[in-house]
Amino acid sequence: MRLEPRENVSLALKALGPILAIAVAMGFCSLLIIWSGASPMEAWGLLLKGSLGSTFALTETLTRATPLIFTGLAAAIAFRAKLWNIGGEGQLYAGACIATWLGTGMLDLPVWLMVPVLFLAGALAGGLLLLGPTLLKTKLSVDEVVTTLLLNFIVLLFVNWLVFGPWKDPMAMGWPQAAPVVDSAELGQMVAKTRLHWGFVIALACAVGAWALMRFTTWGFEIRAVGHNQQASRFAGIPVNAAIVRTALISGGLAGFAGVAELCGLKGYLTLDLSPGFGYSGIVVAMLAALHPLGVVISAIFVAIVSIGADSMSRSLNISNYIADVATAAALLAVLVSMLVSRYRIRWR
Repeated sequence: MRLEPRENVSLALKALGPILAIAVAMGFCSLLIIWSGASPMEAWGLLLKGSLGSTFALTETLTRATPLIFTGLAAAIAFRAKLWNIGGEGQLYAGACIATWLGTGMLDLPVWLMVPVLFLAGALAGGLLLLGPTLLKTKLSVDEVVTTLLLNFIVLLFVNWLVFGPWKDPMAMGWPQAAPVVDSAELGQMVAKTRLHWGFVIALACAVGAWALMRFTTWGFEIRAVGHNQQASRFAGIPVNAAIVRTALISGGLAGFAGVAELCGLKGYLTLDLSPGFGYSGIVVAMLAALHPLGVVISAIFVAIVSIGADSMSRSLNISNYIADVATAAALLAVLVSMLVSRYRIRWR
């Protein structure tokens, strides 16, 4: 057996591959549900009802999808340039930290100016955090997977010191959290009496902007070219190192957006559990979307549906909610196989 690159990949094959991959993943999880003694049809029905069956359920799903869109875009853009950014979690917290510093009294601005300033500051913090590993990669050929991953733990320890030390809110009754942001820094609710905030709209706008950047701009072409072949890009006159640095600033900035959105839209104050792993989940979201910015929105909502709905399914059928992690992992593996099949034709000798 050998793999032969396909000369032309049809749009139908590209679209059908992920759909079949997710169907295969759901079929595999159905076997696990049967093994646990429950009905797959009832389980999937409860999952959809728990994530989409009411206004509250739908808004909770979109709320969970919001940071996943940001971190998914961060991973997708970086991976397109073969910059393996595994530090989305640290960059998310970096954005949240700078938003806490500026949004708890450092700045006194009206709402229409305060929110953009906090998002720009969060993007700058996230981008600069990724800039260090990127320069080590371009100048000294240091593996960015290791440096970005280790930076996550460094940032989390720094946040731990802040919320237990100088930033600890004296009004929090001993809980390790920072002071809440001022009213002008809050994003506000999209739907009354729900947790869905305007960060979701900002995430959608970022997805469209990232798609336009990659599709219609010189920077986007350089990112795609560098990711495809660095040596050929250099021969064509593309400044490879500069393109990688720009990619890092954009990718880290998007992850920083996630931290600001969660802080100002949902939590209101900095804590160690601000993110239950959104930076790592963003990698899964990006791969499920085949690194397409608009596909990131769909895959983020899919992951959010599985995550939110699994809780309802677990309570009703006494099935472990870890089935959500299994479903997401199986879907990711199946999508990776479908991507391989769509790009290469299998030849049997």
